Amino acid sequence: MKNKELSRRNFIGAVSAVSAGMATTGFTSVFGGATDTKDKLAILGGNPVRQNKSWPQWPYMDEKIVASVEKTVRSRVWCRIDNPVNGTVATFEKEWAAMLNAKHCVATGSGTQALNTCVEALGIGPGDEVITSPYTDMGTIASIIVSRALPVLVDIDRESFQLDPAIVAKHINANTKAIMPIHVMGQPCDMDSIMALAQKHNLYVIEDACQAHLGEFRGKKLGTIGNVGCFSHQSSKTICCGEGGSVVGNDDELMDRCYTVQNHGTSRRGRSETIGSKYRMNELEGAILVAQLVNAKEQWKRRNENAAYLTSKLKACPGVVPQKQYDGMESGSFYLYTMGYRKEHFNNVDRSVFLKALAAEGVALSSYIGNGLHREPWVEHILGLKEYKAMYSPARLKQYREKLDCPVCDKICNEEMLMLWASGPLLGTKADMDDVVNAIMKVYENRDQLTKVK
Repeated sequence: MKNKELSRRNFIGAVSAVSAGMATTGFTSVFGGATDTKDKLAILGGNPVRQNKSWPQWPYMDEKIVASVEKTVRSRVWCRIDNPVNGTVATFEKEWAAMLNAKHCVATGSGTQALNTCVEALGIGPGDEVITSPYTDMGTIASIIVSRALPVLVDIDRESFQLDPAIVAKHINANTKAIMPIHVMGQPCDMDSIMALAQKHNLYVIEDACQAHLGEFRGKKLGTIGNVGCFSHQSSKTICCGEGGSVVGNDDELMDRCYTVQNHGTSRRGRSETIGSKYRMNELEGAILVAQLVNAKEQWKRRNENAAYLTSKLKACPGVVPQKQYDGMESGSFYLYTMGYRKEHFNNVDRSVFLKALAAEGVALSSYIGNGLHREPWVEHILGLKEYKAMYSPARLKQYREKLDCPVCDKICNEEMLMLWASGPLLGTKADMDDVVNAIMKVYENRDQLTKVK
């Protein structure tokens, strides 16, 4: 018990005057007071740290958003081509580009569509290869294979969960045309190294910033560092409209091609010029986004403040390691707040037991992605397609299958990832953040009880 008390004293000092905060978080009944449930985990009958509290709701909605949608509905202008200059989509494109200090924005129907728009606009197709991460949404991969290019999945860094540039370098070959780094969880990749590789090998960089709205790296907004950047505005994202996406960039000609591709191959000049699907965002989505941008910067600032607060307090727990941030990061989006679970600090108890115990304390975390995408059936599907057999040699396809090994990604998926969905929860109060820290610390300090959890 002596070590436990010392740990608690260190934690209280780190949290700074947490005794006052405990009174507001319901923590007194756990570490103070004369009850027979003192220090007992809630899953074993103790009092939970967080009770009868809710997180800020998401998607965010206010009367300005409702009014914007109503105005658009009543206007009967629901398609962007009916008001291409002053409609809600055109307005969103201008305002979103301005917020990111980008010259251009092209809105699409989803983040996946945004990414594929870039793949097509850059002329990437059959026979070409794009290097990216297996630790992502299938939309990243879909944007490549729908153009019949080959997505080369390479392993990730254990602490940042991001694409590992050292491994990327080993997979570049004569057919590699682009790197698609993913700012996963909304935090910047190691863009210094990725851009250096791209410059050395004359490769395009398509930033998958679908989770990374307003994040910054070395004075630039995420999505504006590579040749083009893509965002998702799906309902869970920090700037959202249900579904939706956007492409941003500074290259006039390339962004003009992006517009043409997403407009079923029809250019702003009204000529049908290339291959492209209809990826246009509609005016109702634009109406939500224009109104949501009003509060976006304030919400982004609050998420960063709360994330920094959590990270500073969680230093007291060696068994939970917040996502590593690269030198050059100035801010994140914090679509997710993520940590690595180190079971050796929890008596080697499996992550699933820790998650159960934490959920009982009133703080539910998730393991996020169940499998890296290198483990999903699409791999064998595309390797069996006649297009891939025609465009890639049997030796290359055999090598592709054999090298599709990402042990770090597997370990993160199967054993280590802890995720707090952040779009809503990170808009909470400091008391909410204390609940997260206090719940984790309670489970850590009473980790000897975890062997009793079934």
